[in-house]
Amino acid sequence: MLSSFLAFGLVGAATAQNYWFSFGDSYTQTGFLTNETLPVPGNPFGNPVYPGYTATGGANWLDFDTTTYNNSLVLTYNYAYGGATIDSGLVAPFEPTVLSVTDQVNQFLDTAASKPAETPWTSANSLFSIWIGINDLGNSYYLSDNRTSFDTTLLNAEFALIQKLYDVGARNFLFLNVPPTDRSPLMLSQDAQAQAMLKANILDFNSQSAEFTKNFQASNSGVTTFLWDANAAFTTILDDPTAYGFVDAVSYGTNVGDFWINTLHTTSPANVYWAEGVADVLSGSIW
Repeated sequence: MLSSFLAFGLVGAATAQNYWFSFGDSYTQTGFLTNETLPVPGNPFGNPVYPGYTATGGANWLDFDTTTYNNSLVLTYNYAYGGATIDSGLVAPFEPTVLSVTDQVNQFLDTAASKPAETPWTSANSLFSIWIGINDLGNSYYLSDNRTSFDTTLLNAEFALIQKLYDVGARNFLFLNVPPTDRSPLMLSQDAQAQAMLKANILDFNSQSAEFTKNFQASNSGVTTFLWDANAAFTTILDDPTAYGFVDAVSYGTNVGDFWINTLHTTSPANVYWAEGVADVLSGSIW
């Protein structure tokens, strides 16, 4: 775990700052709007008021990493949107108003990508993260007999977006893979066949994603990639929850010791572990 070198609200305006541009779904969302208050020292998320509109019952992993587990002043532009898929044309979200990662990247391209005076990021002082796939797989694992081919289609779409980010100057990328949502209370209410199908789909998607990441880095000069293995982190705790302060692997709600806040999302105490894991991955960089 990285030390809490700088804490939320304690940094002077003259401190060198780094920029984090985040894309994803409800596991990451805080409710940021591009046309409202932007991140500044002392208010590193801009809007809404910290910790934002999360799906954790409190601060989420990105909240913790921005405000506590870092080695620098981080200003975070969090485009993540609850329910997001990579592209709604490939996998429909639960509502048509949900902003896919395609929409989120377009928001960035239409605003901060041009490095305006209020967001003077550079290739060196910026990190771009993406945690996506949970809804893509959860909403489609049962629809196709050829999951490997469809996973490739999804990842082609995702990495086309990542290429667009590279083309405007992004060089540092953090990828977070799909956790074992087959073990979520939502899926435990389904039959064993459904759980096995989703598990196999997740493993294939994550495996292909790792290869796509390697190929992307090899094909684009100056790229640095980081990977936090969310699947392994979740599995470690779910296999021995009491060792990490949770009552069991299946309870959900707002009781002390619950791992899940509802049938699909983890509690804020669980997100502390995710934040620490990401911080470890980024250790040694400027973050």
